[in-house]
Amino acid sequence: MNELTQFVSGSTLRLLADPRNILDIVLIAAFFYGLLSLIHGTTGITILRGIAIVYLVGAVLSNVFGLTTVSWLVRNSVPVLSVALVVLFAPELRRALEQVGRPSGVLTRPAANTPVGRTIEVLASSARRLSELRWGALIVLERDTGLGEYVETGTRLDAALTQELLLNVFFPHAPLHDGAAIVRGERILAAGCLLPLTETTRGAGHLGTRHRAAIGISERTDAVCVVVSEETGQISIANNGRMVRNLDDEKLRKVLQVIYRPPAQRARLRQLEAPARGLVRWLMRPFGRRGEAQPHA
Repeated sequence: MNELTQFVSGSTLRLLADPRNILDIVLIAAFFYGLLSLIHGTTGITILRGIAIVYLVGAVLSNVFGLTTVSWLVRNSVPVLSVALVVLFAPELRRALEQVGRPSGVLTRPAANTPVGRTIEVLASSARRLSELRWGALIVLERDTGLGEYVETGTRLDAALTQELLLNVFFPHAPLHDGAAIVRGERILAAGCLLPLTETTRGAGHLGTRHRAAIGISERTDAVCVVVSEETGQISIANNGRMVRNLDDEKLRKVLQVIYRPPAQRARLRQLEAPARGLVRWLMRPFGRRGEAQPHA
């Protein structure tokens, strides 16, 4: 017992002697805490628990009974497990990297006469009308993470965002009402789109398919989703894997004014590219287009 105490005290003193050791431990602890937070409430935590149990049981049996083959398998399974964990937890790792790579938006309230403000007004009024009619709806607002792969699963519209168009899309007997409508800025890119369902079991077991799809796409991307329940007419909003329910049009408007931002990064890139395109056109103007007659002076 004294030897154990001396070993622990000696290790602690050596650890505290160099502050970099403490920083090292804090960073590793934060990494594992973030990893466990990502997979908490998903099927990944069950898989990780099963792997840990199998590994610990194999290690204990090999040491207690001297099982040579089992001991060899336990020692040599670590490299294989490292590759298997990357494959098994690919969705969680992808979500974490997307969250790290998302640019932070500026928390300013958009005015009603701006493009963002008009989009919010159309969504709020459309959600109120859909709620009154008890028409189910799922509207996905694209931000900086592109949703092209999900747009391809639906029917392309590329039409101006209006209340009338949203009501026509989500009319109960319309062919596209069961899928999601994806909005980019002031335009509806596509309707009838298929979205991934959330794998989180925490608080999502009683939700319908639309709500689970809204949470699922908000877990994988930075999109904001507006959901109208067909059964109750309740308005909900999903963002970053979480859902706020029981909203009215005014509350929805206020929430969107805080959290919704259009793809600002692409807008900034377009602004930066515009002068370059103008300069190229100005430089190429004396040469004209191939096969096009030059104007006479």
